[in-house]
Amino acid sequence: MEWQLAILVILGSLIVLLASGMPVAFCFLVVDAIGILIWWGGEPGMRQLILSAKNSLSSFTLLPIPLFILMGEVMFQSGLGTNMMEALGKWMGRLPGRLALLAVGGGTLFATLSGSAMASAAMLGSVLLPEMEKHGYKKSMSLGPILGAGGLAVMIPPSAMAVVLGSIAQISIGRLLMGIIMPGLLMAVLFAAYIILRCWLQPSVAPPYEVAASPLSEKLRYTVRDILPLGSIVFMIIGLMLLGVATATEAAATGTLMTFILAAAYKKLNWGVLKKSALASVEITVMVFFIIMAAAAFGQILAFSGASTHLSQLATTLPVAPMLIIVLMMILLLILGCFINTVPIMMITLPIFMPVVQSLGFNVIWFGVIYMITMEMAPITPPFGLVLFVVKAIAPPGTTMADVYRAGLAFIGLDLLALALVMIFPQIALWLPGLMQRSA
Repeated sequence: MEWQLAILVILGSLIVLLASGMPVAFCFLVVDAIGILIWWGGEPGMRQLILSAKNSLSSFTLLPIPLFILMGEVMFQSGLGTNMMEALGKWMGRLPGRLALLAVGGGTLFATLSGSAMASAAMLGSVLLPEMEKHGYKKSMSLGPILGAGGLAVMIPPSAMAVVLGSIAQISIGRLLMGIIMPGLLMAVLFAAYIILRCWLQPSVAPPYEVAASPLSEKLRYTVRDILPLGSIVFMIIGLMLLGVATATEAAATGTLMTFILAAAYKKLNWGVLKKSALASVEITVMVFFIIMAAAAFGQILAFSGASTHLSQLATTLPVAPMLIIVLMMILLLILGCFINTVPIMMITLPIFMPVVQSLGFNVIWFGVIYMITMEMAPITPPFGLVLFVVKAIAPPGTTMADVYRAGLAFIGLDLLALALVMIFPQIALWLPGLMQRSA
């Protein structure tokens, strides 16, 4: 079978199955079975599939996934992040768009504690949206910052999505986790600058209101009590990896241990929290591992069919600048993000994209980072972004999906600006991994 027909059969079958509503992992397994019959010779191919599944799931590098998921669940179920918002609010003073800035600041800090965009948006919305409505914030300045800040959860470690990407793409997970930090902070700065500028030019979107002045001693007391202890989790993950003391797996373990210690110290660790956190972590981990297994077989079938090799050769011989090919990849990802969740996008595109990226000579960590930025946008991209529906569920009565869509557009634009800056200036993504390399 010619490689063009092979890729048409593989992707065509996958699109039909996804459109049928079948669970994503099962869709890929069916396509894998079709590929086994065509290219792996039936029964011997099934044995190869089992070996492939075993090899893809027995890797030590996958251990951060259940640990990061458990850490985020304990943080969410125990409510450790709620007091952090109050402490952060003490430092906001009377800045324009104070509550919107609090959403960005809180989202950035919470991103270092939970890798879930939906959990982050739910926490920020439940805490801030009632206050925003009370003080007359327009929907563009109440819903928008929560959508944008919620997405930061996947751009700052711990990020289970980055581990999944690194596993599927076969790139260093530790360096990828370091690489997404600076772009994530860049996005937070862009969000904050936009909020301050717009609220200064158009005060009606976030009417100013009287805020009781807090003495410095009170600010410091709240910071020491509610923010600095959580910073110890950040050090246990990011700090230890950056210093070269721990691998990504070891850092995930120390971060999870510190989360349990803090939850116990704040007297929020009980049987109910443990049970909910453990059950949710097991469910999510099994789903993610099932997906990784199916994706590994999918990539092998693409290679056996010749599609990966021929696509790489085609990309290297096209009479266009290599960067244009990367830009077209990002555009395709953005289009897919309007209709498909992030995990199936990664499973479909990474086995095709990575051989092309490597043959064109691009840094794979840099590519992984810009890929993560586009995946950060997918959950807030109309019409089917999951975070959009989370925010709609917790929004004030009378809020329509159209309101949520419009509120997120400015922040999608800022994400695109961050993507462009990282593509133009790769060192934004590569500086921290470089420090990590030298210190290792």
